[in-house]
Amino acid sequence: MSAFAALVGTFVGGITSIATSWLGQQRQTREQRRARDKDELQALYKQFIFDASKLYGDALEHNTTEIAKLVDIYATLNRMRVLSSPKVIAAADNALQMIVATYAKDNATFSTIRQLISHGFPDPLRAFSEACHEELKTH
Repeated sequence: MSAFAALVGTFVGGITSIATSWLGQQRQTREQRRARDKDELQALYKQFIFDASKLYGDALEHNTTEIAKLVDIYATLNRMRVLSSPKVIAAADNALQMIVATYAKDNATFSTIRQLISHGFPDPLRAFSEACHEELKTH
């Protein structure tokens, strides 16, 4: 009987060790995947902010743009649609609508921009940046 108890104890100990190791590995894999997903989101958001900022500057100075610039930023937006929350996508859509609407306005001079800055410069990316910040805190 004691030999049987020792055998069962060894078996239970072995199974416990295997289960603990497996669970630890699963947790580590999950954390690595979460970190990789967060890095991917950050890269997409960074690219969108960079491209949108350049496009907004261009919109302030010009009444037309190259279609390729719009295609690039919409491609980034569509990649974000796969990974991001609806709140982030809505903010990105709003930012792009504001930027495209800026092309229809009169070209801004340095004096105009200086006045806008001192009276609350319209920032098309503020809501987007805040939505991204909130989303990345949850990852």
